[in-house]
Amino acid sequence: MILDRISLILVIIGSINWGSVGLFKFDIVSWICGGQGSVLARVIYTLVGLAGLWCISLLFRSRESARN
Repeated sequence: MILDRISLILVIIGSINWGSVGLFKFDIVSWICGGQGSVLARVIYTLVGLAGLWCISLLFRSRESARN
């Protein structure tokens, strides 16, 4: 399903960003968007958060339904 793939991509982006924050104290999204408080950064953070919530549903799906 396309929403599953988009969500996984956003979760991967979020995990790379959090890894960067944890290892280097460098927030990539904030750097690209001009600060954590910028509208674009907040939209990206929100989309990544929603994608993470959507990916929780992947844990509870059977393999057969995930292939359709």
